[in-house]
Amino acid sequence: MNEIIKINQNEQGEARVSARELYKELGVKKRFSAWFEQYQEMYVDGVDFKGVLTGTPYNKANPDKLQNIQDYSLTVDMAKNVAMMSKTEKSQQIRDYFIQVEKRYKQLSQDPSYQMALGLKASQLLLDQKDQIIAEMKPKALFADAVDTSNNSILIGQLAKILRQNGVNIGQNRLFTWLREHEYLGVRGEQHNLPTQKSMDLEIMETKTRTVNNPDGSVRTTSTPKVTGKGQIYFVNKFLQEKGGAA
Repeated sequence: MNEIIKINQNEQGEARVSARELYKELGVKKRFSAWFEQYQEMYVDGVDFKGVLTGTPYNKANPDKLQNIQDYSLTVDMAKNVAMMSKTEKSQQIRDYFIQVEKRYKQLSQDPSYQMALGLKASQLLLDQKDQIIAEMKPKALFADAVDTSNNSILIGQLAKILRQNGVNIGQNRLFTWLREHEYLGVRGEQHNLPTQKSMDLEIMETKTRTVNNPDGSVRTTSTPKVTGKGQIYFVNKFLQEKGGAA
């Protein structure tokens, strides 16, 4: 497989992609910061992407003199989705490339020798950076309840309960309002309180439809918004980060 965009590997063995390299390869005309801001709110900082600084030459005359510019380390899954949403001539080609990358890493993950090497690397990291790792693991412990329930879709009220268990003071009605205000649920007409296209694209919400037989023999259809397993972790992460930022 020809490498279109360089794939880096973090300490946990996860494949990561530079947002600036993705931006350059896609051939986006818009300014980098404006382009990335379009998708930033759709993903979870620290999970789907992480801000990093990269060194770039000031100019061609002084290639050794570097300046730091803002970049982001993306998961392959996020990079794949952003590539398609950018809708450039190379979007499909880059998406297919990332699909092949995911397959390759999946095969590696099933290789015992790779797992052993990864385990040794993780052990060394624990010894060298134990305090940093403990700090990074702390937020994950806060939403353990969400992970436990993430195999099945749940109601909005159940998500509110999970959020309260993790220290977020919010009830079902306030959560519905927040989801509408942040464009995760529709606001008007038949789409009121149903997942928006944004939620569907992120695979964090879905609509459950069922048919009900009325006493008079007529039939009616009801639609209920539900939060997927991926969505439960997404929203708990998002609320905990906002809470931490406010603190």
